[in-house]
Amino acid sequence: MTYRGRFAPSPTGPLHFGSLISAVASYLQAKTKSGIWLVRIEDIDPPREVPGSSDSILRTLEQHHLFWDEEICYQSQHSDRYLIALSSLHQQSKLFQCKCSRKTVMGNQQRAGISIYPGTCREKGFSETGHTSTRVIVETQTISFNDKIQGNYQQQLAEQVGDFVLRRADGLFAYQLAVVVDDAFQQITEVVRGCDLLDNTPRQILLQRYLGFNTPTYAHHPVATNAKGEKLSKQTYARPADETPPMQNLVKVLDFLGQNPPPESEFSSLSELWEWATTHWDINKIPRQSGIPVT
Repeated sequence: MTYRGRFAPSPTGPLHFGSLISAVASYLQAKTKSGIWLVRIEDIDPPREVPGSSDSILRTLEQHHLFWDEEICYQSQHSDRYLIALSSLHQQSKLFQCKCSRKTVMGNQQRAGISIYPGTCREKGFSETGHTSTRVIVETQTISFNDKIQGNYQQQLAEQVGDFVLRRADGLFAYQLAVVVDDAFQQITEVVRGCDLLDNTPRQILLQRYLGFNTPTYAHHPVATNAKGEKLSKQTYARPADETPPMQNLVKVLDFLGQNPPPESEFSSLSELWEWATTHWDINKIPRQSGIPVT
């Protein structure tokens, strides 16, 4: 099977250094395997989106010579896929409607930043009436997988997460559902992304099993953090990547990923840099850490 990887940013602001790490890592992993690299815009949460961000992200990728191989996928255009998946889960009696507010759930015990849903509405079954979210039933089982960077990871979903939301009360589809459906639809064979999404993976594997989808391999690289240990993001005022010359950004990213690139001055062009990067890429050199501070 042809290797198929992807970079899937959310249009909540301009591309910053932390997101560029994921773009570069996923791109190099695909290209060194003679594979396909896709870009998917995960625009299913309009309240969080910043107008113009999608175009800005794509322009920045092009400025860094990160060119995708197939047409861009915009999640907002594929609600039909998610409805079909929900219908399949409903037919399997895997769904129920929940009236609990986020505030109510957040008031329950939390572990590792995840609110554990206590199953309050599970026995009420499925009804499409009322202002309710749709949750998937989590069975008592341990989900484990071998991450190419972080090693073996496992999660007891019932105890550590509980039944989780697939469609919000406002009608918007949840990330967990959309990412699983689109990875399957685009035939993604490996997911390379930041370690901040590591604990999401068992939930996605569970959905893949329920829906009969193949499970890709996973590789979660460290995320870039600021001096306070916070992940670089719009909320922590990460600088847009296009404020720095592409060559400088890429050398810094490769160094962050443990690839030991030559100084920027050794490259005469972006093409020469990418030739070096694809020749020397080794995913095994990426540090097995959850986060690394950057200045």
